[in-house]
Amino acid sequence: MDQTKLFCKGGGCTAKLGAGILSRVLEHLPHGPEDANLLVGYDSKDDGAVYRLNADQALVHTLDFFPPMIDDPYAFGQIAAANALSDIYAMGGEVKTALNIVCFPETMDLNVLGEIMRGGAEKVIEAGGIIAGGHSIADSDVKYGLSVTGVVRPDQYYANNTAQPGDRLILTKRLGVGIICTANRVGEASPQAMEAAVQSMTTLNRYAAQCCKAFDIHACTDITGFGFLGHLHEMTDRKRSCHIHAKQVPIFEEALAYADEFLLTAAGQRNRNHAEGFARFEGVPFAMEEVLLDPQTSGGLLIALAQAEAPQLVQQLRQIGLPAAIVGEIEETADVEIRITND
Repeated sequence: MDQTKLFCKGGGCTAKLGAGILSRVLEHLPHGPEDANLLVGYDSKDDGAVYRLNADQALVHTLDFFPPMIDDPYAFGQIAAANALSDIYAMGGEVKTALNIVCFPETMDLNVLGEIMRGGAEKVIEAGGIIAGGHSIADSDVKYGLSVTGVVRPDQYYANNTAQPGDRLILTKRLGVGIICTANRVGEASPQAMEAAVQSMTTLNRYAAQCCKAFDIHACTDITGFGFLGHLHEMTDRKRSCHIHAKQVPIFEEALAYADEFLLTAAGQRNRNHAEGFARFEGVPFAMEEVLLDPQTSGGLLIALAQAEAPQLVQQLRQIGLPAAIVGEIEETADVEIRITND
């Protein structure tokens, strides 16, 4: 559809506010009275909120929406939904209901909106959830996403900042989709690279989360707009350090080539500026640095668990077709929070 060209101006999780800006705003917000049943709130920088209802059940709340990063409305709807649903899985929960969030120009073909929402609805159904309603507004640009509610046992949710020294870090999806989408917008990405990126972005993290249920997961997050290093920084939470082995990280090889051609995003550069305070590259090529900083849309899970269990979890993840790998280890506090070496 020709009209789809009008709304693909650069979106997905590259549209997120920078991590530094967001932190400065959030730290000044009033918290209100404490509630012992709020197990996870916005002040923890976690993926969703967790509220305990009783001894056996807690609600997981999250929402996510953004502008399109590709021209296909149906695929965009799938990606936006998969991205929003991912936070439930990163918290160890199960999806129950979802509400559509829609911003759409009244002058645009409504068939475009129908395809976006069809893609989103199919992913919610695949997740085992129900579209229960939503809200729409007229806007100058297209934006779409979901508000999602899930459930989890109060003693079994995953936090993102509770990794332990000696833990191994597992990444479940390849990095580099932001760079590939940028290259695609200027006509430089190969059809094969774009097809692989879309397939990755439309893959639910539900299946990786199901594999995790058999293991003692110490911490978990999903990789989105702050890039791999930004979300790893939230995982270490200034309480731990970690060592990342760059050559072990699953990536899209095409993203390295596009990064060498400087087909980069402004959000990636914001991530680089933010990472200067906590990350140190040692012999890592420029293109690989960019991939590690690249904002991901509907990225994979980053999982911390004991060294002895990590190989078995990787094996199970690969058996279901995911390119999972052990990418590093959590350490006691060192001279730098995140050290990335070219091995």
